[in-house]
This record gives sequence, structure tokens and C-alpha cells, in this order.
Amino acid sequence: MKAILFLEDGKSFNGESDLGAECLGEVIINTAVVGYQEMITDPANAEKILVFTYPLIGNYGCAPKFSESTKVWVSGLVMKEKSKMYSNWQAKSSLDDFLNDNKTLAIYNLDTRTLTVHLREKGPLVGIISTSEFDPKKLSEKIKEFKSRPAKSLLPFVSTQKMRTLGKPKGKKIAVLDLGATLGLIRQLEALGFSLAVFPYNASAKQILAIKPKGLVLSSGPENDCGLETVAQNIKPLIGKLPILGVATGCQVLATSLGAQLARLKLGHRGVNYPIARPGTFKGEITAQNHGYVIDNNSLRKIKEIKVTAYNLNDHTIEEIESKKLKIIAVAYNPVSAGFNQANAILIKFSKLLSTRR
Repeated sequence: MKAILFLEDGKSFNGESDLGAECLGEVIINTAVVGYQEMITDPANAEKILVFTYPLIGNYGCAPKFSESTKVWVSGLVMKEKSKMYSNWQAKSSLDDFLNDNKTLAIYNLDTRTLTVHLREKGPLVGIISTSEFDPKKLSEKIKEFKSRPAKSLLPFVSTQKMRTLGKPKGKKIAVLDLGATLGLIRQLEALGFSLAVFPYNASAKQILAIKPKGLVLSSGPENDCGLETVAQNIKPLIGKLPILGVATGCQVLATSLGAQLARLKLGHRGVNYPIARPGTFKGEITAQNHGYVIDNNSLRKIKEIKVTAYNLNDHTIEEIESKKLKIIAVAYNPVSAGFNQANAILIKFSKLLSTRR
């Protein structure tokens, strides 16, 4: 059936959809060639309309092992071409079946190249996908009504509802503050032999210290959420008492609790090929990223004991900070696994940091 993607600035794109529905959200683009199921199920993308810049989506199907959580979090999907067939020895279903099972609205046969260029020029925009309404005036009114709604925190929905334990019971115990933790992060921590105590997003410093953990991990999750300020205040008393690793949104929360400010990017870093470099070295790395906010460098300079240990080669924004005195590591990128049962180097570094704790 016919479908439309209408943006708040009045720009519209026509396409098709298999599901009669309507959805709204901030429109974001991701340049990754693979990983569509991971993106769809990543809590960090909750209530976003996700645009895939790679032209063919669904060609290797879907499987439960590829999901980053137990449900789809995006509001809607935008793609150029939806593959009519899939081929992968691990696949259990098609992308169509996966989207239909999760009642997820997708628009395809749409000019994603022009859409991407438009978003790069205009910056973040709210959009609506509809199969029932095509009147620009009415679509614009729906977007205005959506933007006027009171801010709602997504943290109660993406976070665990109560503390749960995972990993090896006799392993080194660490706390994980679940702001929308991905299964990929949890698997890597388990592979390192940790005993995990996964806490709800609103856990207090007292509750975390009560289990006597060796360290704390602040997970990824939705950015610019109205509940993150409270999270930053909750973990502030833990700085200097526990080794802390902040990942993606967890990095932003940790920086905020230290007194730094965040700045919004005109175009977010969303993809799997973002280069970073480390000051004073010629070493570079390729990272997976999914963020629209960065730590403001000017505000970070005022904070003692914090050192920038990696920056983005494209725009020189901060990608990693560290404090040996405070036992802090924080990364704006996603520390993805290099392979089955392997852990990212930054997680291994954090593991070694626990061993040096005085």
C-alpha cells in the first residue's frame, strides 16, 4: 500500500508499506551495511524513526541471536529496497516476518539518498510515517501535537524492573546500571568471567554499594532523556569509590555527573566505520557509534584529573575520557565484540582496572 514519510520542515517522501499504521519520532540515519536487526532492537533507538542508508535491507534474514534486546524499540523504519529473499545459514525468519511479528511499521521503495542529504543539511527533524493520511497540513499538525507533548522518560521502559544476577556466580562481582543495556554488552561482560548484578536505572548509590561490587558499568541507552539528570546525581557519590566504566549514554551520564556539559551534533555519529585516534600516538581505530550528543570540550577542560584519551578523526569530538586517580573510563562509542565469546579491548582494560584497585 502507499505510504508517506513527512518531515516537520514540510519535506515529504513517498514509498510503500505492508502494514497499515502511523508512527512519529525523530528521524535518524545509520550508515551501517549490516546490523539492521541489532539497530531495530537496540534500546538506544527507542521511539526513533530509523533510516537505513544502505540500499538493500533484509538480505540475510533475522535470527534471535542477532537481537540486542527482547523487543523492537524503534518507532518506524525507512529503507530504499526491502529484499524479497534472504540467505544466511543462521537465519530463522525473513525481515518481513520479524517486522510483522513485532507490528513494526516500515516504509520502503523510498529515495533514501535524497532523504539522507536533506537530513545532513537540515539536522535533526521529527517525522511521521503514515499509510492513511497524506494531507501535508494534517500531517504537520500531528507533528506539532507530538512535539508539544510533555517530556516522558523512556528509562522505566528500557531498564530492568528489579535487580537481577547474571554471569558466573563465583566471578568478580560488578554492578551494571541498566539504562538500556544491550545483550551484546552483557555477553561480553559474561565472557570476561564477571558476576553481574544488573540494577534498574534509578538505583541509588547506597543500593549499589550494598552488594559490595568491585566496579560499576553504566550502560548505553536513550540519549537526552529527561530521567538521565537524576541518574547522574545518583551515581555522583560513587565517583572515586568504585572503578566506573561509562558506555555511550553511560559515558554522557558520567561526564554530566563530573560537571561537564553535552553538545548536540547537527548530524549524529551513527554507523560502524567511525575512525578515532589517540592523542600523542599514530594509532587509529574503527568504531561503531550511535550517538547524537558529545561531551563539550570547553566544559571538560575545567574538570581536574580527567584526560581525553581518544577523539573522532572526522570532527575531533571527544570519544573517550579517563581518570587514573578516579578509576574512570568512559567511551562515547559502542564497544562491540570482535567475535564470538570475545570482549572489546576497552572492556578488557576495565577488567584490568579492577585488579589495580587499592
